[in-house]
Amino acid sequence: MDVPKNDNRPIHEIRLGRIKAAIWQNESEHGIRHSVSIARLYRSEDRWQSTTSFGRDDMPLVAKVADLAHTWLYQHGNDHRGSSSASGQPAEGTAKPGDVNEPVA
Repeated sequence: MDVPKNDNRPIHEIRLGRIKAAIWQNESEHGIRHSVSIARLYRSEDRWQSTTSFGRDDMPLVAKVADLAHTWLYQHGNDHRGSSSASGQPAEGTAKPGDVNEPVA
């Protein structure tokens, strides 16, 4: 899902139950960077609200949503070190989705 630069919405969202991760795209002097915010949705007085506070039973979904967001970021070529090239291809030596580390004999 591509979102125009001037739009104040996340570039991608992942939701499992009431736990949601929003992936934001930010342009910096070093190129495009992504950030992730995670929230829990709840209903209060017939209105949907969100919070960044999680209970014990929320934690497995928080971990899963964070893992899925991490995978999405790697699949789209921009990790926190900026190791991807302008072509969108991972830098040399960077693992790509589906890569498997073979044991060295």
